[in-house]
Amino acid sequence: MKTYPYLGLLTIRLIVGMLFFAHGFFKFSEGIANTAAFFEAIGLSGFLAYVVGLIELIGGVLMILGLGTRIVSVLFSSILIGALILVKRSTGMLGGYELDIALLAMSLSLFLSGGGPYSLRHYMVKKGWTLSFQQNTVMKDK
Repeated sequence: MKTYPYLGLLTIRLIVGMLFFAHGFFKFSEGIANTAAFFEAIGLSGFLAYVVGLIELIGGVLMILGLGTRIVSVLFSSILIGALILVKRSTGMLGGYELDIALLAMSLSLFLSGGGPYSLRHYMVKKGWTLSFQQNTVMKDK
C-alpha cells in the first residue's frame, strides 16, 4: 500500500491551524474582555488573554499557510501546557482535557517535522526566497 506522509502532515497542520484560528477569532469576536476577566479570575494577568488570542489568531493563519510552523507550534504547545496545568487538570480526561492533549501532540509533531513540502515556506525556499534576520529584509537569491 502506498503511503502519503506529507499529506498526513499537511492535514495535521491545516486542522491545528484552523482550530487555533477559530479559538483566537472567538476570543476577539465574543469580547476579549471576557477572556481577560477569566484569566484574572484564575490568577493571571488579563493582558495575557490578548497575547494568547493573538498567538491563536495569527499563529493559526501562519500554520495554515505553512509559515513559521516550528515557532508557531512551540507557541501553541506553551498555550496548551499552560491550559492543562492551570485550567484543565481538574476536569478529567474524558470531556475535559483530551482535546488539549491531542492538540499538544499534533503541535509537538509539527515542531519536530516542520511544515513539510506542501507549505508556503517550502515553496518560497524552492523559489530561492530566504529571510535574512541580519538585514530584516526578504531577499531573492540568484
